[in-house]
Amino acid sequence: MMRDVLMCRTPSFSTLLALVLLVPSATLLSHPAHAGDVTFDNIAAGDGAGISYRRVPSKTNAIYERLQREPLYTMAMVVATPEKPRGAPGIALLDYDRDGDLDVYVTNGPGAANSLYKNLLLERGALSFEDVGLEAGVGATEQDSTGVCFGDLDNDGDDDLLVLGRSEPNRLFENLAADRSATPFGNGGAAGSADPKEPAFREVTGPSGLGSDDFGHASCSMGDVNGDGLLDIVIANTYEWSQRAAIMSEPFRLNQPNQLYLNRGGLRFQDVSDSSGIRHLEGFVPPQKEDVATITWGIAMVDYDGDGDLDIIHTDDQGAIPPSQVSRGMIQVLQNDGTGHFTAVTHEVGTDPPGSLWMGLSFADLNCDGHLDLFATNMGDYAFSAIGLPFKQGQLSSRWFLGRDDGTFAPAEFGALRATVFGWGVVTPDYDNDGDPDVAFYGSLNGTMNTITADNPGTILENRGCGAAFDLDYDALAATDHARRNIHGVATGDLNLDGFPDLVSVSAFDIPKDVPLHAYPADYDSPFDRRARYVELFAPAGNGAFVWNGYHFTNGTLAVEINSADDGNGWVAVKTLGTAGLLTGGRVNRDGIGALVRVTPEGGKTAMHPVTAGSSYASENSLELTFGLGPAETATVEVLWPGGERTRVEGVHRGERIVVPEIPCNGLSAGRTGAAQTADPACVAHALDRLVRAGVLPAADADRLRPESSSFGVPGSTASPKKEAPQASGSR
Repeated sequence: MMRDVLMCRTPSFSTLLALVLLVPSATLLSHPAHAGDVTFDNIAAGDGAGISYRRVPSKTNAIYERLQREPLYTMAMVVATPEKPRGAPGIALLDYDRDGDLDVYVTNGPGAANSLYKNLLLERGALSFEDVGLEAGVGATEQDSTGVCFGDLDNDGDDDLLVLGRSEPNRLFENLAADRSATPFGNGGAAGSADPKEPAFREVTGPSGLGSDDFGHASCSMGDVNGDGLLDIVIANTYEWSQRAAIMSEPFRLNQPNQLYLNRGGLRFQDVSDSSGIRHLEGFVPPQKEDVATITWGIAMVDYDGDGDLDIIHTDDQGAIPPSQVSRGMIQVLQNDGTGHFTAVTHEVGTDPPGSLWMGLSFADLNCDGHLDLFATNMGDYAFSAIGLPFKQGQLSSRWFLGRDDGTFAPAEFGALRATVFGWGVVTPDYDNDGDPDVAFYGSLNGTMNTITADNPGTILENRGCGAAFDLDYDALAATDHARRNIHGVATGDLNLDGFPDLVSVSAFDIPKDVPLHAYPADYDSPFDRRARYVELFAPAGNGAFVWNGYHFTNGTLAVEINSADDGNGWVAVKTLGTAGLLTGGRVNRDGIGALVRVTPEGGKTAMHPVTAGSSYASENSLELTFGLGPAETATVEVLWPGGERTRVEGVHRGERIVVPEIPCNGLSAGRTGAAQTADPACVAHALDRLVRAGVLPAADADRLRPESSSFGVPGSTASPKKEAPQASGSR
């Protein structure tokens, strides 16, 4: 294996008031928005574009409503209040029918079907959607669904869905598209060959072994942890959401452990949570003498250290327990030894600032130095100021950690932004396609004693010069007021095929306009100060008790925000193709999940994104990655595959969508020494021919990878350009 590829490297009120969070203070650079920046338009507003999603409440909402109507809402009732009573929905952006455009899967509550919004862009020439969740077989109507992730679990060419349950079993759905469609990759019509009356999925939960528990499942992620070419599954668990003692008074006793399932083939999985080492966590203060479970909201499988195998990173919640008593809230990093056995290195890599309330995760090379960085959402600096809890400015900021040469992370400085707002879901697309990854995060929390946060109207942080110094872009999301949406899941992908990333978010409930929003008392001299608001759900009544203000909320909504794509910057889109089961010696799962993709625009800096199957919070982004080129006309694309091999394609032109395959021919493109190497030409030609005949690799993409092609493995070469990708009319 190529180990050095990227390693050049029930409490009383007084107890709550004792909450002092010890995260090191942070700083962020902020400037006014810049003219010409792209903006986002929510085409789902007013049930537009065929989207009429409403998130129905969980069954525990009835308990919450009864507690609200009591004469006094006491501290004992705060602890007895159900967590997330309106639900915790997630999003997946996938091309389930393999017709060439992204569809939207969004989870719902009990009695309401989960929605699968089929993208009709290629059929109709304009971006619109049709909900086919029930007829596709993935409605899961009786389930109180939470997070979702997807991947080609059986390596048959289509993506299967894992839908998590709230204190009930998870559900696995096998995609049948590969069995029914005429062509295995999107061409605008592949799905049309299937009988529309036949479900696109079938549930296979029973024999899979994935539906045997009733934990408080939050998020999931897929990846091949043991190098057998099959996607394994990790699940982030929390606690029983019927009450909040686990958040407020019990550090570990009520928490439910995370789970790792090995794929044994045939859509059957083995629980190896205990033997894999994922439950041997570290960094607790005081140290714990035995394995303990944490409250994990976000989780991802990602090769953070670039050694060719997938590690596990998860975000844990301190809750309302003072870290001076027990510190449990940190970003746990579990390093893979290449066989699927993990060792916690949280303290060693520096992701353990004590006592934070970490929520969501996203990954990119934020400063273009060749190392993978991470961004994690947090409680934000404003929420606790409304209820008088003491903490220092910056202690609860969402923040990014920059990867270093030695495999550790350095918490980044924040500069003039000085504070951040609450966040659940987070993504790191290059939203303006200027060549560096940016950050978008959303979120609202109904759980700060007597208030609901409304401090995040939608946050986009613009990366300046790929230096990981971010500006707050006020205008990009100004068209939709997300402050009144209790957002959980967030995902990104190119829905209208214009080469610019779009944003999708889902809320558990929405706050009507007649409910007043109050300004937080905190003043940080931050651009967020003017945006930070909250709902006072209960008015203080003295002696630590409260009285309900009588506010009612509406069911949650789905926002589909389309990028204006009007700043003139170029782009390329990359889809990775693993060849396990397709080629002799193929080792990588069919989606190429776990690969690290680097794109270098001509004359520009190298951007890097991992192919991850589940991150953000309870959600999964498109597996096709879009990279901005700025003004450049061409770029070099390089893929580091799980296992350590590389594939490189040079002379990729702006506007191209390319499929990059794993080719097991020992030394394809840039080799282990970094020098240009060419594998055995006969082996490469044979492999490419087989992939083209199998219908999984476009012939044009195969041609540019042939050894005789000037674009393969030869620095500075160019290739014949493809046609600029057309934009469908009305797609914005």
